[in-house]
Formats: sequence, C-alpha cells, structure tokens
Amino acid sequence: MVRQGFSALLAAQPDISVLGDASDGVEAVEVCVRLRPDVVLMDVRMPRRDGLWAAQQVIGSGAGTKVLMLTTFDIDDYVYEALRIGASGFMLKDAPADELVRAVRVVAAGEALLAPSITRRLIEEVTARRSRSPRSSAVSALTPREREVLELVSDGKSNAEIAAALFVSEQTVKTHVSSMLTKLSLRDRAQAVVFAYENGLK
Repeated sequence: MVRQGFSALLAAQPDISVLGDASDGVEAVEVCVRLRPDVVLMDVRMPRRDGLWAAQQVIGSGAGTKVLMLTTFDIDDYVYEALRIGASGFMLKDAPADELVRAVRVVAAGEALLAPSITRRLIEEVTARRSRSPRSSAVSALTPREREVLELVSDGKSNAEIAAALFVSEQTVKTHVSSMLTKLSLRDRAQAVVFAYENGLK
C-alpha cells in the first residue's frame, strides 16, 4: 500500500516517471540495475536484505542511480552509515507529499537532502556517538573559499543559496563544490556533510 501510494503520488508529477518498485532489498537491487533509474526511494528496513545493504549495492553498481533513504524514525543509526556509503538523502515516510516530491527533484539534481526538521540534530547526535577521527589532512588542501563552500553545504544550503550568500554565480558555486569534492575524495554533497562533522568543521 505504501509503495502504491508513493508511486501514484510521483507518477502524477509532470516531470517524474515511475519505472518500477520492489518488495525487498534483493529485488530492489535487481530492479535498479535493470532499469537504471535516476533516483530510487529506498526503505531503511526491508525483508531479506535491508536498505543499507541494497543502497551500497546500487551505488556500487555503476548505474548512476542516486539513493534517497526513507524511514519512520527521525533518528536512526542507519542514516549515518547510508550517508557514508553515498546515499544522497534521507526523508521520513510521514513527510508531507510535497516534501517527498521536492526531495526526489533535489536528489535528481545532484544535491544532498536530509529531512529539514532533523538535519542538524541527526548529524550531531549520530556523530557524537562516535569518537571523532583526527582531522583529515585533505582539509588543508582546500582554498579558503572551498572551505567556506564546504561549511555552507554542510548547513544544507543549495547552490542558489550559497551563491546568494557569497555574492557569486551558481556556476561558480558548482565549480567550487566540484573542486572541493575532488580534493576530499568525496562522492557527493551528502558525504561532504558527514566529512564536515567528522572533522569538526561544524
């Protein structure tokens, strides 16, 4: 019922096509590898294999599919691990319909997305449970502007919001984000958020 509801909601959007669905983690991987969707909504808890395992398989498959994790819990240790392996976002299942649709669009556009109500609390609580790693030497390779961009990305700011804050163009922001991710050997903005918190930059 939940899958059908999500499918109907997303299929009703003029710019979104629903390619398929799956009832468990193993099937989810098979469907994603076969259909190569731009975005997959992945439940954290599923039969056979959980969403964390499935997300790792999908991300590692080379299909280019971005993973948006869904859960009923606002603080879930799986979320931290999901972001570490490259999931692009995290939303609560009970989020308003318009937030879910927006999340799919944001993730499809290549930006990170965490449920607005828990972004900062989630990262702070989960990282607080773990001993902080020594600050990565890669931080010193960033220019002052790239570090500034990293801090704004970790605040959940979009490229447009960062551009407005720094009084530069969105294309300039994209260039800084790309350079920052390359220097830190990070896959995407979601991993940049985790990196910033792990290294005490936030």
